[in-house]
Amino acid sequence: MTVSLILACLWALVANVLAMTPSKDYHWRNAYILIGLGIPLLGFASWENGPWIGLIVLVAAISVLRWPVVYLTRWVKLKLKGTSV
Repeated sequence: MTVSLILACLWALVANVLAMTPSKDYHWRNAYILIGLGIPLLGFASWENGPWIGLIVLVAAISVLRWPVVYLTRWVKLKLKGTSV
């Protein structure tokens, strides 16, 4: 197992532990930190293992951070709908 995959597994483990802790801001601060650490990690995993493994790591990260992804897609749809008028 490569270093990038070990780090991706560690990222997923930390994300799950953070999800189990109580939070007053519905874990948004944790999500921002995980996104900030996850994007370079995703690039590293794709560079070291190839695009297919990078895609698997991306899908795993999306499954952990599903609500930020849902809000991002809603925001993008709203912006695209507003600019096409």
